[in-house]
This record gives sequence, structure tokens and C-alpha cells, in this order.
Amino acid sequence: MQRFHTICACLLLLSGIVLAQAAKPEPKAVSQVLNGAVTNVESEFVPAADAMPEDKYSFAPTTGEFKGVRTFAQQVKHVAAVNYILAAGILEEKSPVDTGGENGPDSVTSKADIIKYLKDSFAYLHKAALSINDKNLVAPVKNPFGEGTATRLALAPVAVGHCFDHYGQMVEYLRLNGIVPPASR
Repeated sequence: MQRFHTICACLLLLSGIVLAQAAKPEPKAVSQVLNGAVTNVESEFVPAADAMPEDKYSFAPTTGEFKGVRTFAQQVKHVAAVNYILAAGILEEKSPVDTGGENGPDSVTSKADIIKYLKDSFAYLHKAALSINDKNLVAPVKNPFGEGTATRLALAPVAVGHCFDHYGQMVEYLRLNGIVPPASR
């Protein structure tokens, strides 16, 4: 009987070791972490952009201290343009589309075209995030917003933070029009 208890104890110990080893997740690559952040902001931003009816895309608050602020459409186009600019900087290539500076191209005007431009900008940003690895993470790249250099590790979080800055503004625009943002529903 003693031997049976010893064998059971050994089997229990071994199964615990096997389970502990199996439970350790593989560490994520830097590109996966950064791409996850892009996915997170995209999953909030795109539905918010889509929630505003097309006839309200020209909305900008006018009461209070809002003189000269961007319209809802201009907010969305600006974020998409900056996504392209930052992704091109990370990839060290020319943007594949016209960014109109930081404002987005004047030719993109309808809600459908703006949403497509936005979604395409996130696809390009995903490509950029997934290109970041241990070897190029902190290598200098041309700063797309000024003189000097930056790193890919610096540019990727700027893209995510920038999106969330404007997401907050868009949430206010939606609520001022009686629309509950999708993430709050």
C-alpha cells in the first residue's frame, strides 16, 4: 500500500510539472505586441467613424471654444493620413497613397470613400507594425514629422496614441449628435 501511495504521489507531482510547463505561453514578438495595439485602436476607431451618419460627417461643434476645429470627416481623414505617414516612416518607404499632408486628400469626400481610406490606412499600419523586429526596433529611421531621426519603436505607439486622441474627440461629436459610440453600447 505504501508503494501505491508513493507511485500516486510521483504521478501527481509529474503531472503538475507537465501542466506547469504546458501553461507557460510563448512570449510574443515585438511586432505582435505592436500589431495588437493597432488592432485594439482600430476596433474602436473604425466603428465610431462608421456610426456617424453621412449627413453629419460635416458636423463640427460651434458653441463654446470650438472655433476652427475639424469636422467629423476631417478628423477621420486626418487620422488615416497620419496612419499612412507613420507607417511609411516605419517601413522607410513613400506612402502608397496621397495623404494631403496630414489632412487626407481633398478628393476623398463621401463617407464610403473616407471609411475605405481609413480602413486601408489601418491595413498599411498593420503591415508596418508587423515589420518591426528585434534587429530594426531601435535602428534610426527618418522622422516623418520633422528633422532628424526616430525609431520604429517610437513611431508605432505614436500612431496608436494619435488615433485614440482623435477617437476621444469623435466620441464627443457622436454624443453631441445623440449617437452612443459603438464601444459604449
